[in-house]
This record gives sequence, C-alpha cells and structure tokens, in this order.
Amino acid sequence: MKEYYHMTGEEVCQSVNGTLEPLTESQVKEHIAKYGRNEIETVGKKSVLQLFLEQFKDFLVIILIISAIVSGVLGDWESALVILVVITMNAVLGTVQTRKAEQSLESLKKLSGPEAKVLRNGNVVLLPSTEITVGDIVHLDAGDFIPADGRILEAATLKVDESALTGESVGVEKTTICIKGESEIALGDRTNMLYSGSFVTYGRATYIVTGIGMNTEVGKIAGMIQNAADKKTPLQVNLDQFGQKLSILILIFCGVLFGVNILQGGSVGDAFMFAVALAVAAIPEALSSIVTIVLSFGTQKMAKENAIIRKLQAVEGLGSVSVICSDKTGTLTQNKMTVEDYYVNKTRISSEDIDMDSEIQRKLFTFSVLCNDASNIDGVEIGDPTETALLNVGGKLDINVEEIRARYPRESEIPFDSDRKMMSTKHTIEGIPVMVVKGATDVLLSRATQIMENGIIRPITKEDKQKIEEDNQKFSREGLRVLGFAYKKVVDEWELSYDDENNLIFLGMIAMMDPPREESMAAVAECKKAGIRPIMITGDHKVTAAAIAKRIGILQDESEACEGAQIEGMSDEELQDFVEHISVYARVSPEHKIRIVRAWQEKGNVVAMTGDGVNDAPALKQADIGVAMGITGSEVAKDASAVVLTDDNFATIVKSVENGRNLYRNIKLAILFLLSGNFGAILAVLYASVMNLPVPFAPVHLLFINLLTDSLPAIALGLEPHTKEVMLDKPRPMQESILTRSFLARIGVDGFVIGAISMIAFLIGYRSGNTTLASTMAFATLCLGRLVHGFNCKSDKPVIFTRRFFNNKYLLGAFALGTILVTLVIMIPGLQGLFKVQTLTITQLLMVYFLAFLNLPVIQLIKTIQGYYKSRKK
Repeated sequence: MKEYYHMTGEEVCQSVNGTLEPLTESQVKEHIAKYGRNEIETVGKKSVLQLFLEQFKDFLVIILIISAIVSGVLGDWESALVILVVITMNAVLGTVQTRKAEQSLESLKKLSGPEAKVLRNGNVVLLPSTEITVGDIVHLDAGDFIPADGRILEAATLKVDESALTGESVGVEKTTICIKGESEIALGDRTNMLYSGSFVTYGRATYIVTGIGMNTEVGKIAGMIQNAADKKTPLQVNLDQFGQKLSILILIFCGVLFGVNILQGGSVGDAFMFAVALAVAAIPEALSSIVTIVLSFGTQKMAKENAIIRKLQAVEGLGSVSVICSDKTGTLTQNKMTVEDYYVNKTRISSEDIDMDSEIQRKLFTFSVLCNDASNIDGVEIGDPTETALLNVGGKLDINVEEIRARYPRESEIPFDSDRKMMSTKHTIEGIPVMVVKGATDVLLSRATQIMENGIIRPITKEDKQKIEEDNQKFSREGLRVLGFAYKKVVDEWELSYDDENNLIFLGMIAMMDPPREESMAAVAECKKAGIRPIMITGDHKVTAAAIAKRIGILQDESEACEGAQIEGMSDEELQDFVEHISVYARVSPEHKIRIVRAWQEKGNVVAMTGDGVNDAPALKQADIGVAMGITGSEVAKDASAVVLTDDNFATIVKSVENGRNLYRNIKLAILFLLSGNFGAILAVLYASVMNLPVPFAPVHLLFINLLTDSLPAIALGLEPHTKEVMLDKPRPMQESILTRSFLARIGVDGFVIGAISMIAFLIGYRSGNTTLASTMAFATLCLGRLVHGFNCKSDKPVIFTRRFFNNKYLLGAFALGTILVTLVIMIPGLQGLFKVQTLTITQLLMVYFLAFLNLPVIQLIKTIQGYYKSRKK
C-alpha cells in the first residue's frame, strides 16, 4: 500500500473512509471499535511489594538470610536479629530508590490537544482529542495543537512547528500537493502531512485523520520508549560481577572452613558459627547503601551546578561516558533564529556591523520590520522564528520597531504562500506608496528589473544576478536561512495584486541561523581532551547541521556528515562500522537515533544522548545516560532521561562528566576501604580455624564494624575533594572491572596488615586464657584499625606527611566518631551482653590503640617502597 503522502487527498479519503464524504455517526462508532481511542497506551508497573521482594534476589543477601536463620536455630538470636534488620533496611532503601515513576507515556498523552474542531454530521464541533478517530475531518487555525496524524486536504499559508518530532527549529510550510514517487520520505519532508504533537504557527488547514493513538508518530515513539530497556551503568555492572565472584568465593571458603573444623573434631554448631562469621566478614553488607549515599551527595553537588540527576546511577555513569550523541537544536544551539548577516551593495555585513547611517542598510532594516507578521512586545515573541529574528535586530540597534510600524502602517498585503514563496505589504513612506516584498532570493531576482546599489537605482544585469545567486549559495552552504528583499513604487489607490509583484527593485538579503551556544565550542574541545567523542544527531538539514558542527569543532571534513536515509538500509553490523567515521547525522528519525546509539554501545562504548524534543525520548532512554534540556526540553524528553540540565548548557554536561569521574574514583576508594578491611577479618577467621583457635569474632562484632564504624569512613572517602586531574584520563573501558589486578593487590596487602595486627591482639588476650577477652581485643583492634585505614585509602601514594592527609573534614569526623563509639562499646559494662565483649583495662585499651594505629605507618611505608620501585622502572 502506498504511503498517504504519495496519494492525493481524494485517494486518502477513499482509502480511509471508502467515500469522499465525512464520517457518519455509525462509521464513527465502527472506527472507534476498530481503531480504539486516540490515546497512548501504558504498560503496567510493578507493585511496591514486588520491588521490595526483588531486593532479596541477590545471592549475597540469600547467604546472609540463611546465616540468620541457622543462627537463630542454634540459639544465637542477637546475631540473627541484627543480620535480618540490616537486610531489611537495605531492601527498603533499594525499593525507595527503584520506585521511579515512569511518566514518559503520561507526558506523551498530554501532547494531544485537549480539544479539536471536528466535522461531524455536517457541523464543526469541539471534541476531546481522545474521541477523534481515523477518517475524521479536522479544522485547524493558528495556535492549534494537532491531535492526530493525517493528510492535508485544504491549506492556506499553513506553517507548522514540528520541532518536537523532527528537531528542526524553523516552522515547516505545508501544502496539499501530492509527493510523487514510491520511496519513503523523511518525516520532516512530508509537506502534505500533519502529525500529533505539532502545532500550527501560521495559517489554517483542514485534514483527514489517518492515524490515532499508538499508530501516530508520537505513538511509535511511545512504543520505542517502552521497548528501550533501562541500561545499567558500568559501576552497576561491576558491582554485579563483583557480587557473583564474591558469592562463589564465600561458598568455597565457608565450605572449606566448615570441613576443616569438622575434621578437627569440632561440633557441627561451632563449625557452622565459624562459617557464619566468615560469611559476615566477607560480605560488605553496607556497600550498596554506601554507594547510594555517596551518589546522593554527588547529586546535590551537581544540582548546584545545574544538572538534576533523576537516576542516582547516572552520576557515576557520566564519568564513564566515551561518546556523547547530542541533538543540535536547543542543545548545541540557542534554539532561536538570529540574524547573522545583512547583504547590500553585493557585500556581506555582519549583524554586529550594521550601520543605520547607511541609507541602504537602514532601508533594508525598515523593510524587514514592515513586511513582517511577527511581534515582540515586552520580550514576548509571537510569530514565525525567522520573522521574530528580523525584529530582534532592532533591539540590538536600540530601535523601537513598533514606532516604525506606527509611522508606516500596513495599508494592503498579499500573504505568503509556498507557491509564490514571498509576501508583500504596502506602506506610505515619506509620502510615497511603496510595496515591500520579502521572499526566496531566486524568486525575487527572477522578478527584479532594477537594483539599488550605493544609493543609486539602476537596471539589474545578468552579472548582478549571477553574483547575488553565488553569494546566496555561500550562505546556504554555511547553513544560513536567507530572505531576499525588494520593493517598488505603486499607485496610492490600488489594493495590492499578484500582478504588482513584478518589475521589482532588488534591495538585498538577510541571512539567519540558529547560532551555536557560546559555550559549545569550549565544551566540545574539553570533551575531546577527555577522550570523549562528540556526535551530532539532528532532524535538521545536512547543510545546516554540518555548518554548526564545523563552527563548534565537532566536524572536521564534509565526509563526516551524512543523512538518515544513508543508514536506512544498513544492517546493524554495517552500521557499527559506519558510525566510526561519521560525526554528524542529519534528517534522522527517532528510529535512526536509537540505532546510532545502539551501534556505539555494541562497540563497547558508554553513550550519553542529549536532547530536548519528543523525537529524542526513545534514544534518551536507549542511551546509557540520557540527558534532557530543562528549559526548552519537552516533558517527554525529561521523563525519559536520567539527567536534566537546568541551564540547557552543553558545557554543563562536561562538568557533569568531571563530577562523575571524581565520584567513581571516590567510590573506588570506599570499596577499597571496605574490601581490604573485610579481607583482614577473613584472614583472621581463617587463621584461627587453621590453628584450631576459638572463633576470634562473633557475627555481631563484624556486623557492628561493617554497618557503623566502617560505613562512616567509607562515606567520607566517597566525599573526597574533587580534582580536575581526572579529565586528563581517557574514559575507562566499559568492560573494565573494579577488581583490576593492581586493585586486588592493594586489597590483599592492606588486608594482610589489618588481619595480622588483629590476630596479634587476639593472641595477647588469649594468653590470659580468657576467650572473651581475646575476642574483645581482636574486635576492638580490627574496628579501630579499619578506622585508621581510612587515611591509607585516600591515595595510591603516601599521604601521611602531606596536606592531603587533613583535607577531608568528613573523614576526620568519621574517625573521631568511630573511635568514640568503639571505646564506649568496650568500656561501658551495660553493652557487654549485646556486643559479646568484656570491659578492658587501661593497659589493654592502650595496647589496642597502639596496634590499631600501627597499620598507618606500616602501609604508608609499603606505599613509599612501591612508589620508589615504580619510579625506578620508568
């Protein structure tokens, strides 16, 4: 079946309704039953209970639950209770974090106008847009939202803003003319079609509805949003992989430990408690909560810098971005047409150099204000963007355009239409009736017989026209939208007619464009320096997109730009090879955007997608990090994104990447701190088991450490001061695990030192023959030693004699508070039963302090030696 834009209006009516007449009441009911309601379908969401139960799927959590149950069966109710409380707290936190209401589809519903003028039973009636069906005849006037997709039957000087769907910033001229041919046409070039989500900026029209609800272009976008799965950030992937590996290791170690204890003649209960102690020591129970808290602090910092984070994981994900696919309109550009150049006397004049003392420049400005239907009163712009751009020149020149219009009021007019490609107005200027004509330069030149040059009117020559046409082409190649201006004297009594639009005096041209943001060039350069590939994806024309991309540094050569039609027939594999060589994609559809984003992802990149229109929403959701514009962005784009920029500034993305990289580094410091401390506890438990010693720690000891005295320094390390040095590094590979070889080596070395000093404390207490004393000293030493270890984790290099040692007030506070808590637990008699400790003497307490602080100089010395050998190798 032919597409509707390849068919005449009569053919479309016959195809849709089986007749050229409007729908009857019975047909309306049949069509509503057949096609459904004109609304976007939504998919069901998981209940809070389902989300809560899903938090317990993690294998590490399952291990802890089993440990808690068996501990309770064996009579250790305190440990069982503490474990279950911790698990439940984490589940609640995870549920709250996961419960992000997906509002994208609700916003899409709002795009349909609340009411529409529909022809029913021979009368035009106002109906809710949801009651419109396929085959309805809809009437539109300037300012009306388009409630459904359809083919235009009648149009009068119709212009439609389709920027939400196509990304094109200029209103599209619409006609009833059938588009010949059989090939598929890009949405932005379907000049005889109207689409839901657009609105009329000029003129009026009548059209027949051909698609409603999910069968509209907006509906297709809704379907793509539903089908675009939420992406996990590299940190989430790494933590999942880490959890899987840790689960396997825990099972192996617990099994080995359990077997060794049984072979040594221990009871099954004691053997199991050893295994539980090892499991609790190994599992960083608070890791997910700590990561969430650190990311939350990151969102607060970024909010102050104009980036609102809708999904916490996006904070870290930004730091991993290696490709930024950016929309042009409103993201890299200002989304506002601006006059760039005047062209008079066959000379190009920058808008900054316009001289009102020049007669011809003053005349061009005056005519651009008079032959203009837009208005700009008190900063409120109404009308076509190109016409408002002409008026805004007056603001730059400190000229009141309304005074000019009042001085030379419009007496007659011929409105613009797409066939003539021009408009004309009549005014009396200095007592002389003048017709001012504005339109396509080539059309005006074909009707011009004279030209004004240097204040003199003379016949226009073939060479004059050739020179002007060449310069007009130069403007077009630079992505500029050009309007030509001409005029002639007319008879005072006449109303303007089409016959008057001949024998014109050509005056000049005005070139406009949606200019780049001032910050875009610096932001693109910063991206490249950080190893991030900037890509422009837009629904605008290739020439315009390439011109902007060249200005801001995205495009180096024309061969790096292409149109969406070029990738239409490519397979996914071919596209993956193709994207490597392309920096600008023009005239793309939402489907193209998703495919381009996915192609980069398949090549192992972390992709950020920026945009502001409805047409960007599916790609925003498909991307690893979707970034929407907060000011000009549609609600659909915001809801589908992970990040919203409140200043619509591309440079804010770069700042967000810097924050993201710093946060990832800090999260790694927190993970290093947790895992090295846990590894020390594991080594202590294994040593006691192999040497047939009593279990050095009760599960409640390890939970106290993991949840209280470890959590505070870990959070503090997540808040380490940021540095710009991170932007000198290339983006880390997506497949790179947190647990790199060097990272594991640090965990191993630091954990060994912590474990060794903890067992020294245990053996000192065990010599007295008091197992509880030995366990208390081991617990206190491990707890305090891990607090001290927070300072070791600040850097790969020694920090003990540097300013960096004291530059984190949160870490200093965490150390002080943690030390007080541990001291209170082991010195206040009332807490002995709950935490299974006994009160220490002053001598024993000082010994614990000494051993705990010993790991600082030891590990700092190891780092000094490692740094020395690294420098020798270089």
